[in-house]
Amino acid sequence: MRTADIRQRWIVYFASKDHHIQPSASLVSPDPSLLFTVAGMVPFIPYIIGTEDSPHPRIASVQKCIRTKDIEEVGKTTRHGTFFQMLGNFSFGDYFKEGAIDFAWDLLTGSEDEGKYGLDPERLWVTTWIEDHEAHSALRNIGVPDEHIVKLLREENFWDTGQPGPAGPCAEWHYDRGPEFGPEAVGGTVDPGGDRYLEIWNLVFDQFLRGPGSGKDYPLIKELDQKAIDTGAGLERIAYLKQGVGNMYEIDEVFPVIAKAQELSGKEYKADEGDDVRMRVVADHVRSAMMLMHDGIVPGNEGRGYVLRRLMRRTVRSMRLLGVEDPSLPTLIETSYEAMKASYPELGDSFAKVQGIAAAEEDAFRRTLTQGTTILDTAVAKAKSSGSTTLGGADAFQLHDTYGFPIDLTLEMAAEQGVTVDEAGFRSLMTEQKERARADAKAKKGGHADVSVYHAVGEKTPTAFRGYDELSLTSTVAAVIKDGVSVPVATAGDTVEVILAETPFYPESGGQDADSGEIRSGNATLNVIDVQRPVTDVIVHTVTVEEGEIAAGDQVSAEVDAVNRRLASKAHSATHLIHSALHEVLGDDATQAGSFNKPGYMRLDFAWRQGISLTAREEIEGIANRAIREELPVSTQVMSLDEARNLGAMALFGEKYGDRVRVVEIGGPFSRELCAGTHVDNSGQIGLLSVTSEGSVGSGARRIEALVGADAFQSLAAERAIVNELTTTLKARPEELSDRIGALLARLSETEKQLTSYRQQAMQQVAGQLVETATEVNGVRVVAHESVNAADGDDLRTLVTDVRARLGEGEPVVVAASAAFNGRPQIVIATNQGARDKGLRAGDLVKTASAVLGGGGGGKPDLAQGGGQDAGRIADALVAVRDAVASA
Repeated sequence: MRTADIRQRWIVYFASKDHHIQPSASLVSPDPSLLFTVAGMVPFIPYIIGTEDSPHPRIASVQKCIRTKDIEEVGKTTRHGTFFQMLGNFSFGDYFKEGAIDFAWDLLTGSEDEGKYGLDPERLWVTTWIEDHEAHSALRNIGVPDEHIVKLLREENFWDTGQPGPAGPCAEWHYDRGPEFGPEAVGGTVDPGGDRYLEIWNLVFDQFLRGPGSGKDYPLIKELDQKAIDTGAGLERIAYLKQGVGNMYEIDEVFPVIAKAQELSGKEYKADEGDDVRMRVVADHVRSAMMLMHDGIVPGNEGRGYVLRRLMRRTVRSMRLLGVEDPSLPTLIETSYEAMKASYPELGDSFAKVQGIAAAEEDAFRRTLTQGTTILDTAVAKAKSSGSTTLGGADAFQLHDTYGFPIDLTLEMAAEQGVTVDEAGFRSLMTEQKERARADAKAKKGGHADVSVYHAVGEKTPTAFRGYDELSLTSTVAAVIKDGVSVPVATAGDTVEVILAETPFYPESGGQDADSGEIRSGNATLNVIDVQRPVTDVIVHTVTVEEGEIAAGDQVSAEVDAVNRRLASKAHSATHLIHSALHEVLGDDATQAGSFNKPGYMRLDFAWRQGISLTAREEIEGIANRAIREELPVSTQVMSLDEARNLGAMALFGEKYGDRVRVVEIGGPFSRELCAGTHVDNSGQIGLLSVTSEGSVGSGARRIEALVGADAFQSLAAERAIVNELTTTLKARPEELSDRIGALLARLSETEKQLTSYRQQAMQQVAGQLVETATEVNGVRVVAHESVNAADGDDLRTLVTDVRARLGEGEPVVVAASAAFNGRPQIVIATNQGARDKGLRAGDLVKTASAVLGGGGGGKPDLAQGGGQDAGRIADALVAVRDAVASA
């Protein structure tokens, strides 16, 4: 049974059981505390913990997931992987334990002819909480024998969020794969060792409200008023059961990449343990990288982009260790696409873009390997010069953190030079980094319990946003919150959060900065410094109490800074115009990947693999300003998400939309986007847009920035002043400046060429003189020269290759030239075939000389270059070259 068929059977089955089929959410988690969607239940967390009401009592999904916590273990076992698909069915106040258990049994054991999975019921085992008598009864009723119901303590069978909130027992379904996979279960366990009992489906019963406590040592305060079912079944696990293969790497959606790796490398899977690990790494990481890029993530140096980059670089490294030196990522991704497209036909929409990003990233990493090799050589040389045979953990960590070198690549390259690596020191630094990251994540978001105070307010007094139509209004203070706790009153000097029953203040969202302004009561003045929406129904105003005191229940007037709002609205509308202009000039692939707009300024990040020409940039700016001049009407309307999509409205990557959405149109079809932000009434109110910069912000992503309105006018005025100054200095009219400056630059370039020519002539004269200085060392003609004429490394290369050519091939020749540039020494060495036949390779000689200079280097056997830190030891480095020739 193909994986795509298993997936479809799940969808059809639960649709027939009145479940709303929820399309997979993006791999970019809607939960801000997570980088990725790590489980099928993540999109439904607000419904499970009660911060939002589910629009459907029954939901089923097939969710794309990524987990990278154990990325170093991927491939070492067949159990670890990063990308997987979670089958899930959910109930919010509808069916509970009996219904969930009935569905699981029916779908798992029902006939394949009926669209079910046809697993042997006698091989199913279920682990439960020892006190869950309701689940025990339901399992017996469907025919699960007592000996296959394993009863566990709470420590082994209970789900919670790790903090006060919903919690409950589980029913974990395991499948007995047979004695060839391990010993038989005895003594009330399904974990006797081996891989015999495979967990395939976990039913979580959200039944209780838990109190504070560590681990599983917490009180169960009460049963929840609305209980929930949250289940997750591993699609890949069911697939390898139904396909009769040993593990997830051998199923139809994964193994084709291993087969392609075999083809490219000429090696066989299951012939060598080390190669097997590398092929599994490739198969897993290629699929994960492809799915991440399809969801709009591009390689970068932090966050999600860094994880993607790491996956791709581990793939390139693994292919390198398999002996594949040529670029391979695009080919491997194409293979993965062919294997996955039956389940995800939408992959075809982004395939060309994904391949392009992969090719660019692989090319960049191949260059990084060269840079990192130099750093490694330097670190190894320093270690050896100090008498050590161990590379420090800090050096290995720098290679990993700065250049993306996996530790095993550092180990391999260090071993080639005869040194070991302080792995313990490296692991310690990695642990410190992870702890800092965890602490930072905790500081940014303390977890779901942090919003409980807002949720409590929202249940009684949800905030009504009136800011589309009103900038000032009278409202009531619903709550005053300080340090996460509701307080009765705040006084002058306090910084607190205030929640109003109604507010005109726009909370930061959709790229638009929050409103500012004032809230006043009879005796208090509050300065609004930030506005956020931590939960769906509550808008929180962070304020400083300038005078008086404010308390829950007070009547207040809330007034938005009208000038600030108007300018922010201009910038937001300008962002929409730029987005449409990008599509018009570059095409629909130039999709928005993020934005930020505030008074006078807008920034838009978009997916694009190559630089934007000046002509294209001017065209984008021109289209946006033409739309401004045309005074296009701006309108908004609320409709269903399906209606908006049918209308052609653009839904932006990373945003979470409900069933009802707000569509903003500028000039009808010119710009039509899903957007909750504030906007001008017609495009003419924007005034002017001036693009100030456009450039790369990562592989496959670019950023365009612009000034808007009065800020754009001021920028252009400053540019005009510069033009006036240039016309005076150069005695030219504005329209002549380009030609006049071009002529000056051409004259400068010609002068530089003449200087270069003179320098080359001087170098040729030096080369002729150096031939006469060649001395014989151990049967080799050696020239070792410290240059005072060379301007850069290119001059040194030209010099040594010229001298080598003049000395000819009649006898072995080694030519070394060194010079200091900006206080840093460089050395270049060339050898002829005769010297190489004697074992004198330029790369080896450069490493020897560079070590003396306090650096590193490398290159080919015939020509190599290196450098260091100590220009005062150039003469010693040249002596070291002679000594190396003498001892060859």
